[in-house]
Amino acid sequence: MEVLELYRRTGALLEGHFLLRSGRHSPLFLQSAALLQHPLYAEAVGEALGKLFEEEGVDFVIGPAIGGVVLSFVVAKALGARALFAEKDGQGGMFIRKGLLVNPGDRFLAVEDVVTTGESVRRAIRAAEARGAVLVGVGALVDRSGGHAEFGAPFRALARLEVPQYPPEACPLCQAGIPLEEV
Repeated sequence: MEVLELYRRTGALLEGHFLLRSGRHSPLFLQSAALLQHPLYAEAVGEALGKLFEEEGVDFVIGPAIGGVVLSFVVAKALGARALFAEKDGQGGMFIRKGLLVNPGDRFLAVEDVVTTGESVRRAIRAAEARGAVLVGVGALVDRSGGHAEFGAPFRALARLEVPQYPPEACPLCQAGIPLEEV
């Protein structure tokens, strides 16, 4: 699976000067929604990511809303598991809606489209663990953390991408006068 080629093919790999959710700046942005809007591509990346965890015995797959909703669904479909999502709670954390089944002891896989700092997926993990579930792994389409993402469980990605990230006060793109895009 050449996931970065799918990002290119769908126009989801953007170059310029971008403000990431982490607050850092980057010359590259992966707009996963542009890739995942294509059901055949979404299913292909879901199957490929699911294969990385097929031995884990997963009861459900969870992703942070909004970006992880489609991804958790296609990975769960590939693994024959339930698909859940965690939503922001307005206080810096996440929660799982009532009615979404989480049994104490359920084994789960957390997924994210692109991991930079990993904070969004960590909040989804905490929401599932608060309901008694047990994390068995974290999967991503792309790991752009530079190997710094730690989750206390195996972390596997379809692609690793080394892209510079800058704090706003030390961003050479800002210093060069390149307009910043919020994505």
